Amino acid sequence: MTDIPTFETARLTLRPHRLDDFEAHAALWANEDVVRFITGVPSTREQSWSRMLRLAGMWHHMGFGFLAIIEKESGRFIGEASFLEARREMEPSIEGTMEVGWALMPLAHGRGYATEALAILIGWAEAHFPGKPMSCIISPENEASLRVAAKLGFRETARTQYNGEIIQFSR
Repeated sequence: MTDIPTFETARLTLRPHRLDDFEAHAALWANEDVVRFITGVPSTREQSWSRMLRLAGMWHHMGFGFLAIIEKESGRFIGEASFLEARREMEPSIEGTMEVGWALMPLAHGRGYATEALAILIGWAEAHFPGKPMSCIISPENEASLRVAAKLGFRETARTQYNGEIIQFSR
């Protein structure tokens, strides 16, 4: 099994999910503001449980996966970010890339947390998976996430359909 890393930034701790994160994780994915540009549909507790287990399994099988984001000042779970391999059925395909993703509770929006977390995660990925391409998919209406992606060096490479119109970015 892969050792799952923990990272510290000035304001955040990024660490493996724990069972006691489940209620906060479920609240994240049940929040309409969080899922508005991702799926558009809040997740049930059951769906959130499956998602949390999938995140742990990603580390085991792929050597990368998502981490919980904890705000140091408050100690609160405020979201999650990192990489996945979702094997999405879309063209052009992003299969075989490290798909970068993030989701933050609305109380954490607009504070630079996503950029702060992803900068350290991308640095880790570049060191541990040199040459492996990275990608992300973002709704064209999600201006905040488009800005985060641009700050991290992602550029639009295609527009395609996957559960609605999305933009595909590569780094």
